[in-house]
This record gives sequence, structure tokens and C-alpha cells, in this order.
Amino acid sequence: MRTRWVIAAFVLGWLLAGSPAEAAKCSISTTSITFGSYDVFSSAPVDSTGTVLFNCTGGKNVTIAISRGQSATFNPRILNKGGEPLAYNLFLDAARSTIWGDGTGGTQTYFSANPPNNTDVNVTIYGRISPSQDISAGSYGDNVTVTINF
Repeated sequence: MRTRWVIAAFVLGWLLAGSPAEAAKCSISTTSITFGSYDVFSSAPVDSTGTVLFNCTGGKNVTIAISRGQSATFNPRILNKGGEPLAYNLFLDAARSTIWGDGTGGTQTYFSANPPNNTDVNVTIYGRISPSQDISAGSYGDNVTVTINF
């Protein structure tokens, strides 16, 4: 009787643990947002988009966060040219009303409940440069970190 119990416990433990090949895993890649030309005399914002592409296996919920980049806050984020700032932001929605961040400071993260298994999922990043900023000509940039949690 005792031998049977040990064997049964071992088999049950192995079935619950599953094999390492069944562990959840995700890959992620991005395409940059390129705003193009900015007219300091325009009262209209400059909008552009980029994408986050992810692919997960293992049936887990997914959240995706985007860092502040060079900025001290999420609102606004800052593009820089040699220390000269140009305010912009990244959003979850086309209306550009929900700031995409890490869930702090008035931001939200992207969330997908149990995304399709082993399927590429494209998520649009909506970017906007605020209008009427007095800046000099040149190239402005920022680097943000995109983090996937599953």
C-alpha cells in the first residue's frame, strides 16, 4: 500500500507541473514612430503611429507597458535635440486620450486577456506632438522601453 501511494504521488506531481515545453512564452517587437516635419506656426498637433507586435504561447494574460523615455514624467514625454525639449506623448487609443505608460501617473497599460495562442498580434501605438511649441530646426528623438508581462 505504501509503495502505491508514493508512485501515485509522483505521477500526480509530474502531471501538475507539466513539461518545460508547455511554459508560457512571448516574443515582442516594435516599429518606430516617425513624426516627420513639425511646423512651429501650426495650431494643429502632429500625429503618427507605430506598432507593437507580440506572439505568445501558453494561454496567459498579457500586459504591455511603455516607459517614460528621457522624460521625468509621462505627461508630457519629451523628444530632445541636444537638451532642447519637444513635448509629445504615446497613447493607447486613436482619440489620443489614454496615455500609454506603466499604469502609474495617470497612465494605463495595454491588456489582452488570453490572446490567441501562437499568433502575431499587432497593437497600434498612437503618437502626438503638441502644437505651438517654439523650437529650433533639427532632429529630435527619444527612446522608450516596451515591456511585456505575461
